[in-house]
Amino acid sequence: RTERVGRDTTFGQIIRLVEEAEASKAPVQRFADRFTAYYIPVVVAVALLTYLVGRSATAAVATVLVACSCAIAMATPITVLAAVGRSARRGIIIKGGRYLEALAKVDTVVMDKTGTLTLGRPEVTDVVAVDGESEASLLALAASIERRSEHPLAAGIVRAAERRALVLHEPKEFEVYPGEGVAATVDGVSALCGTERLLARFGVDVPEPVVARVRGLAEEGRSVVLVAHAGRMTGLVALADTIRPEVQPAIAALRALGIRRLLLLTGDRREVAAAVARQLGVDFEAEVLPEQKIRVIERLQREGRVVAMVGDGINDAPALAQADVGIAMGVAGTDAAIEAAHVALMQDDWRVVPEAIQIGRRVFRTIKQNLWFTVGYNIVGMALAATGWLPPIAAAAAQSLPDVAVMVNSARLLHGRS
Repeated sequence: RTERVGRDTTFGQIIRLVEEAEASKAPVQRFADRFTAYYIPVVVAVALLTYLVGRSATAAVATVLVACSCAIAMATPITVLAAVGRSARRGIIIKGGRYLEALAKVDTVVMDKTGTLTLGRPEVTDVVAVDGESEASLLALAASIERRSEHPLAAGIVRAAERRALVLHEPKEFEVYPGEGVAATVDGVSALCGTERLLARFGVDVPEPVVARVRGLAEEGRSVVLVAHAGRMTGLVALADTIRPEVQPAIAALRALGIRRLLLLTGDRREVAAAVARQLGVDFEAEVLPEQKIRVIERLQREGRVVAMVGDGINDAPALAQADVGIAMGVAGTDAAIEAAHVALMQDDWRVVPEAIQIGRRVFRTIKQNLWFTVGYNIVGMALAATGWLPPIAAAAAQSLPDVAVMVNSARLLHGRS
């Protein structure tokens, strides 16, 4: 069955994004545009002064011929073009020069946990029933509530119930509370699956022994989902997720790049976040709702930091948009993720995160090389022409050399050489 064709497919979207990125201007391009606007009058003035002082029309003409501004104008766009093309081949879709330049300046990386740092396939490790409930009925109830949820924890609970061949019911009046859990009715009875905050919202008390058990499981790095039925606490389900194997080497690479701060930002319990942060050696802020993530990023930006946010692209869309550079991982086939992020990674591979930052820095360094070389070349060329050392024919030939040099220097990005 054909569901989407042409520009509506993931491949078509990638082509469109790359085309838009190649046409967009980096902020440094505005410098080049302003420089070019002033450069031409300065060249004309230098040529006129050369004629008035030396009374040599030949020298004045040579001065105008050698002082070509083309290389200055093309120094940025041709570098962005090369970088965007190379990045796309690596599965890194960067939406233009603006974000390449922002990548070059990133000094803080904020990261989501579930599905970003972890594999996003949590498995049930503990089912703890209370108040006379059996483990099987508790798991069946939790899976029935969660079966319409898109959260990775919900998927883990449903998988566990299906492996046990438990009978699941269709939830009604299903409602998601972001960062807290879900509420529904199962067989006409209200049911909850989520955090203590969600149960408190509906006036359900959590016994102290359960709170202590939750804390103990969280300290082991497990995510805990509380289950309530008909206004009473019926038990909990604990799940464990696995940190992606490439995360630790990628974080080491980020530190080697001089990233000043690495921050884990999650809605999970503090104990769970602390366990993951301890393994990775990063800072953390836990129990943060999606809308609160934006405020954390705003706070970092007010401190003068340039922030890259790495997330899954859907649940973290507001935070990705707020960050200086939003990086969405594993977005192949995910329209919302492709649109939300400034940088879209087509695969779930943390190794491309430091690579994207390296590309941004290499691009910015190449642009500066192009600009300084072109300005220096033109100054020397005009000085030689004005003093009669460079005749018009040689000046006409010499003015094309910066263009070639800029293209050759920028082309190095296509092959990954710095």
